[in-house]
Amino acid sequence: MSPRPHIPARAFRPLAALPPWLAHALRAQRGPVPWSAVTRGALAAGPLLLASVLLGRISLGVVAAIAAMLAGINDRPGSRRTAVKRLGAPALVGAGGLLVGTYVGDHVGAVALTAVLTGLGLLAGGMSAIGPVASGAGTQLLVASAIGAGMPVADAGWTRALAFLAGAGWLLALRLVLPTPGAMTGDFRFDGERDAVARVYDAVAELLDATGTEHATARRAALTAALDHAQDALAGPRLRRYASSASERRLHAQYAAALPLAEAATALAWAAERLSERASAGPRRLAAAVRENTHTGPLPAPSRSAPALRALDDALLHAADAFDQGGGGDLRARRRGVRDLLRTGFGAGGREYGLRVALSFGASAAVAQALYHSQWYGRHTHWYWLPATAVFLVKPDLGPLVSRVLCRAAGTVLGALLFAGFAAVLPRPEGLVALVALCGALIPVSTRHFAAQTAVVTVLVLSLVMVGGEPQASVSRITETLLACAIVLIVGHLPMPGERGGQVRARLAVAAAAAHAYLTHVLDGSDDRAARWTLRREAYRALAEARTAIALAAHELPAVARHTEGTDEVAAVLERLVDTTTACAVHLDDTGRLTARHRERLAELLDELAAGRDRVGLRAPVPDLPVAG
Repeated sequence: MSPRPHIPARAFRPLAALPPWLAHALRAQRGPVPWSAVTRGALAAGPLLLASVLLGRISLGVVAAIAAMLAGINDRPGSRRTAVKRLGAPALVGAGGLLVGTYVGDHVGAVALTAVLTGLGLLAGGMSAIGPVASGAGTQLLVASAIGAGMPVADAGWTRALAFLAGAGWLLALRLVLPTPGAMTGDFRFDGERDAVARVYDAVAELLDATGTEHATARRAALTAALDHAQDALAGPRLRRYASSASERRLHAQYAAALPLAEAATALAWAAERLSERASAGPRRLAAAVRENTHTGPLPAPSRSAPALRALDDALLHAADAFDQGGGGDLRARRRGVRDLLRTGFGAGGREYGLRVALSFGASAAVAQALYHSQWYGRHTHWYWLPATAVFLVKPDLGPLVSRVLCRAAGTVLGALLFAGFAAVLPRPEGLVALVALCGALIPVSTRHFAAQTAVVTVLVLSLVMVGGEPQASVSRITETLLACAIVLIVGHLPMPGERGGQVRARLAVAAAAAHAYLTHVLDGSDDRAARWTLRREAYRALAEARTAIALAAHELPAVARHTEGTDEVAAVLERLVDTTTACAVHLDDTGRLTARHRERLAELLDELAAGRDRVGLRAPVPDLPVAG
């Protein structure tokens, strides 16, 4: 047999040779099929539409199916409690947008309508800078307001709003009631929380295995993501202030016990010395105990030859005790008041984002109204598609601008062509109802790539339009999508008041302030470890959010990406600073003083941070701290 030919490593990564803005458009997420979400999607929009057909209230059924579709896009892995906020909050805001859009569309002219929609765009854009849930709420506010203003339905606005809430509420009810993988282990209600906490211990073990290798940095980032996910899963909305059941208190205790383990593992990764497999065996057994809802049993103790290893051993002993006691624990979660949220929404990042959303949404609404009233290509009744499409295109959390435009255009063309073929052969309305159910099932899988999601949503929406009594609209759907792409591309590259890249710098400033607070606490010699873990969690979470914003900005066209050049280097320095601070904290716990290596490393990083801050124009004060032991 002939020897296998050598292929250069770069041949396995063809996307690496493409420009970043194009490579992002071709990249898709990977992972197992979320069968539970697929099941919920199949039981959501399709059955709602079928019930409306049988009851003779098709228009309300179309509204409810649209709400279920939007909720399905937000239906991501996580706990049931988190799903209440992730699905419920956008639905409430969307129902309000539908109500406002209906009454404005019925009582004002085209100019006033455009002005109102532009104002809603400004509000929703600023709101979206707060976080993922707020961003989802902003999206549904704008989409629902456009639908309310443009969809020809005889029902009253409040009736349509209730139908919208019913559609989203139906999917949320399915999320709360139907079992998911792992639900039969322990308490049915907390399967998502259990999996999230177990993944934290797995991430600790993987970081320990990667210590001293080139994979350590990536494993530490994965540990941060696992801690963020578990923290969010456990900190969802509740009727009572504290955990009310033994199962929930046990999960809280297991999460809290992971924090000192994560701290010790980070300090070991900072030391960059290889560890034996025995070091990661304990966290793996803890992960299995969380998943199986069992006791830990004896845990293998690592060597106690260094401060970080002694901290790891102590954390394992503490975790074993916490698992047996199960008395609950503080989640060290971020607590943000109304003032903090308003500061984020009306800050530099929120203002920049709000202006672009308002201009894109308002301009697309104006163009749609002009085409509608001039009957340029026929007096179709779905002019709202143009502004609704612009909403998804202008959302930066869905990817870089050019990537979103390319994927949206390709997905719409593919979806429209697929629907034209289905519409030619399927019986009506039963065939279209089945098509809606199929698309609902495909939405959780299609979210891995924006073009695939767009194609599925296009087929679903065109099916709803035809069931509602309108003629096939594949051609106009393609035309209006291309118009929306052009509008958002133009607005996305227009100069705006203030400095470009405000959202990235705002996130980076928050991360710098969090890192500074954490470093100050550690160097002050405080014995309050609970406060230290809270500050550490806040620093790493803020860094992760900044990294996400920087990565999206780096994949824009060069003319836009250049405005955030150098911010990734500042974020990298901040990460190294927080890692070093963690190593200092562990060492101070053990010996009470820092080594020369710790002091020198802190001084170097503070100097790098000061230089990088000036280079990228970061206005947040990050004062140099005296490195004292």
